[in-house]
Amino acid sequence: MNKAEKIAAFNSNAPSDNSENIFGLPFSVHDAKIVIIPVPWEVTVSYKTGTANAPQAVLDASFQVDLFDPYVKDAWQIGLAMEAITNELKVKNEELRIEVEKNKSNFIRNEVNKGGNELNIWLKEKSLNYLNKGKLVATLGGDHSTPLGLIQALAKKHSAFGMLQIDAHFDLRKAYEGYEFSHASIMYNALKLPQISKLVSVGIRDYCEEEVEFIEQNSESVIPFYWHEIQKQKFNGKNWASICAEIIEQLPENVYISFDIDGLDPKLCPNTGTPVPGGLEFDETLFLIHQLVESGRKIIGFDLSEVGNSKWDSNVGARLLYRVCNLMAKSNIIGD
Repeated sequence: MNKAEKIAAFNSNAPSDNSENIFGLPFSVHDAKIVIIPVPWEVTVSYKTGTANAPQAVLDASFQVDLFDPYVKDAWQIGLAMEAITNELKVKNEELRIEVEKNKSNFIRNEVNKGGNELNIWLKEKSLNYLNKGKLVATLGGDHSTPLGLIQALAKKHSAFGMLQIDAHFDLRKAYEGYEFSHASIMYNALKLPQISKLVSVGIRDYCEEEVEFIEQNSESVIPFYWHEIQKQKFNGKNWASICAEIIEQLPENVYISFDIDGLDPKLCPNTGTPVPGGLEFDETLFLIHQLVESGRKIIGFDLSEVGNSKWDSNVGARLLYRVCNLMAKSNIIGD
C-alpha cells in the first residue's frame, strides 16, 4: 500500500496490531516523513548504565501512547517510523563497556575513542542518506554522546543553525575521563562545527568550574539558562511563558534540539544515567518547544538521549519522543 492507502486503512482510535513500527503506526522508513534512528550506545557512561537498552524499552512503551496530539492536527498521519535496532552496534557497545569497567588504561581509552569515531561516521552517513531524501531525522539514545553524527550531517545540509539543549549538565568537558566522545563532551564536540552559531542551554544545574570558564570565554555563542536562575525568577513572580520567550529570542531561525532527559525533574526519569534534583516538568518542556515552533523557527532535527530502560522512564520517553516529532513536523509544515 502507498502512504495514502495506509492512512485510510488505519484506525488511530483502536489498539494497533502493528508491532513492527514505533507507536504501532502503519509506516516504514521508506514512506515516513520522519525517521528515528535508534543508537544503543553508552560506552562512556560515568554513573548508572541502562540507556543502551532504552531504544528497545521506548519501542515497547510506545504502543501504549494514544496518538491524538492537541498541538498538531492529525499528527499520526505525518508519517513516523523507527529503524530496526542494530544488533551489531549493541554487541560493540557491550564489548567496549565491559573493557571500560575492567580498567581505564590508555589502550582502552584509545579503543573507546576509535569506537566512538566509528559510531559518529556510521550515524552521519545514515542520517545524510535520509536527509538527502527530504526526510527529517531524530536519534534515540543511548547516552548523550550518541547524536554527534546526526549533528555533523545537519552541518552538511545547513550553513548555520542554533542548538537548544535541554539538560541538567552543560556537557562541555573536553575528553572527559580521557574519552574524546564522552557523553559529558557532546556539546564541546558539537561546537567544533562552525555551522553552529548559538548554543542555548536550559535547565542546567550540575556543572564544573572549567565549563563555566568556557561559557564566559564564549559568551556571545553559548547562552546558559541555569535552573537556579529560572527558579529564582519564578519565585519572584515571573511566569514560564515570559522565560520561554527569552530563551527562544536567543535562537536563530533553524534550530536543532538536543534533549537529555535528565533535564527533566528526576521523578520523570529516575533511571537516567546521571539524575540531578530539580529540572523541568513534562508540560513545561512541551510548552517551550511549542512556543519555539509558534515563533516561526524551524526544528531541523533532534535527539532524545539518556532515557532509562525501566517501564516508567521509557513510558515518559516514548511520549516525549512522539510529541517532539510532531512539533518538528509542524515547524517544517509537513504534509502530503
